[in-house]
Amino acid sequence: MEHDETGCQPPPEGPILCINNCGFFGSAATMNMCSKCHKDSILKQEQAKLAATSIENIVNGSSSGNIKELAIAGNLDVPVDSVEQKAISLPPTLAFGSGETDEAKEKEKEGPSRCTTCKKRVGLTGFKCRCGNLFCGSHRYSDKHDCPFDYRTAARDAIARANPVVKAEKLDKI
Repeated sequence: MEHDETGCQPPPEGPILCINNCGFFGSAATMNMCSKCHKDSILKQEQAKLAATSIENIVNGSSSGNIKELAIAGNLDVPVDSVEQKAISLPPTLAFGSGETDEAKEKEKEGPSRCTTCKKRVGLTGFKCRCGNLFCGSHRYSDKHDCPFDYRTAARDAIARANPVVKAEKLDKI
């Protein structure tokens, strides 16, 4: 009788399981879903709205939408039946393989990377020296491969750049 007078609904007789059958209990405030399923459903709804607006902006060609929204929408899985399919052709300047240079082609033809001293295959474990050559683990040190790089002058120059000469003004004698 008290519930009829106040307008409140009577409490359920027992706990309500989540409608997604995940095994947790739901509540009327979360549409009879557990908190995790409710959060997931809200997130899916927001993503679907965002995807629909961004796809509409792309199709219409208007760039009034936010760039972040477009970037987020690009990572979503949108159902195909809700999106109109439209063929987009790329200009021939954007075709794959047109931007390759001669250097990239030479790298492909070069073959496996080898130690400059002993010609041993080094692969990804090769060490690049300051002289510009590639060496194996035993020839990576400068004294093992007769490195032409002058470490002494490089160190002197680095110290000179790091510690400039500071001269103070002379003090006046009293």
